[in-house]
Amino acid sequence: MDWTIPKFPLDTLSDEGLDWLTDHGSWLTRAVSRHVADWIDALTSALVAVPPWILIGAAALATWKVGGRRIGLLTLFGLLFLWNLRLWQATVETLVLVVLATAAALVIGIPVGIWFALSRRAWRIFSPVLDMMQTLPSFVYLIPALPFFGLGAVSACFATIVFSVPPVIRLTALGIRNVPSELVEASDAFGGSSAQKLFKVQLPLALPTIMAGVNQTMMLALSMVVIAAMIGAGGLGRVVWQSIQRLEAGAGFEAGIGIVILAVILDRATQALAARARPHGTA
Repeated sequence: MDWTIPKFPLDTLSDEGLDWLTDHGSWLTRAVSRHVADWIDALTSALVAVPPWILIGAAALATWKVGGRRIGLLTLFGLLFLWNLRLWQATVETLVLVVLATAAALVIGIPVGIWFALSRRAWRIFSPVLDMMQTLPSFVYLIPALPFFGLGAVSACFATIVFSVPPVIRLTALGIRNVPSELVEASDAFGGSSAQKLFKVQLPLALPTIMAGVNQTMMLALSMVVIAAMIGAGGLGRVVWQSIQRLEAGAGFEAGIGIVILAVILDRATQALAARARPHGTA
């Protein structure tokens, strides 16, 4: 005997929910989109207007200061190589999107992580949401960005923020909750307020773990910005996407190497920052 089980209409419900949100909230997202697009264009134009050798030298000096000679030289020669490949503007566009998306993810993620660390009920409720966000395929995040923000860099930026925010939330909460209880109790014993305990004890000791979350967030943002070229983002991702469409393997390989170089520089720089944040005497 054949049994037919009705299909749960998840696709229909999702479409209807997205349509409702678009109808009632697109006026706000479109206004935000125009302002964010202006910021992206202004920052990109300002950086592109600066002679590349000045930006490359400044980036090399900054990473040298943060992480030492090896990272400084890696930055210098890596960016010079990208300039030589005629990928400088695409690199700047990618870097602007990554920095803006990472900054927004940190502004959102660190306070939420603090809340989760201080409220076990909030952590129990929202931890499965973070698990779902980290297991969803990255392409799924592109779907809701389009009706709200349209094609372009703004959609890419917002999709990147949502995609990259879970690590910093999780690691901020983990770092604060792993602060030794003896130190927290000592703060309470000396009459410290909740704010003093948070900003003078818990956050400084949790900073290395939070910096690890910053590193992961930045790496996820870079990977998502590349994928977001499918919805109109510029930069190195667009070069890769165009090379796939045109079957230009050489151009795609050059852009891919550019993404690797940029990822290594950002990864090493943020790892060096995390190492500097680690208290002396700890591994």
